[in-house]
Amino acid sequence: MFKTADMQGNGIAVITINRLSRVEFTKGRRNRLFISPQTMYNEPVDDCYRLIEMKGEDITMNRMISFILAAALMFSTTALAEGIDYMVLVNKQHQLPEGWEDALEIIKVKNSVGEEVEAEKKTYEAYLALAEALEREDGIHIELDSGRRSVAEQQRIWDNYIVKYGEEYTRKTVAVPGYSEHQTGLAIDLYFITADGTTVYYNEDLTKEEYFGVWDKIHEKLAKHGFILRYLKGKEAITGYDYEPWHLRYIDDPAVAQEIMEKGVTLEEYLGQLP
Repeated sequence: MFKTADMQGNGIAVITINRLSRVEFTKGRRNRLFISPQTMYNEPVDDCYRLIEMKGEDITMNRMISFILAAALMFSTTALAEGIDYMVLVNKQHQLPEGWEDALEIIKVKNSVGEEVEAEKKTYEAYLALAEALEREDGIHIELDSGRRSVAEQQRIWDNYIVKYGEEYTRKTVAVPGYSEHQTGLAIDLYFITADGTTVYYNEDLTKEEYFGVWDKIHEKLAKHGFILRYLKGKEAITGYDYEPWHLRYIDDPAVAQEIMEKGVTLEEYLGQLP
């Protein structure tokens, strides 16, 4: 999870920042500082920047904090020029980063019921690979129910729910515009078609006990293709949403996805960003 700062002999500390936007400073065994800024940049998995080296008496905790905050600011302000951060956290507490929509490369497709669905390009390519593997190995045919929503579309959904159901219900079931993970383009919702040709589309049908086994097979293959199950059972207080077996999140790193899935943690827990 963290790229550990290297120690090169006595009295020398090295600060590094990795692709998961984590900074770790280590000075000896007792003084350890972790900071997890919400940055926006994307680099190869094994790439790691060495930001600062300080020696001897220059190493103080106050100086370290200053340097780390400056480094975090540097990366966050140059991020969009280098691409999107596939580990970005967008939830009820964390807003869609400014300029995000302009940085996305979007794919538009139609699903089996004729609805247009949008997704970020690499997310869609990973979905196609997942769909092909499920069809070939398990005889499961998945389809995209929904993907990316623009901020404007989320606002329309919000306004319609306010009129139809009132504010209290709307706040429990619909993300505030700007705070929906679907706006990242990295989240997709699935439905599936059974072997006998039945389209299982609506949430109340997708959660029936008879389909638990189908979801288990789907979930088993997520990490290999860079996806995680985003809203877990028993984690509602953390994610802010009920369990959704159909809601997948692409993070562009199968190894990290595997770690998250094996640990059974939410993205918030993995990133150290609990509400």
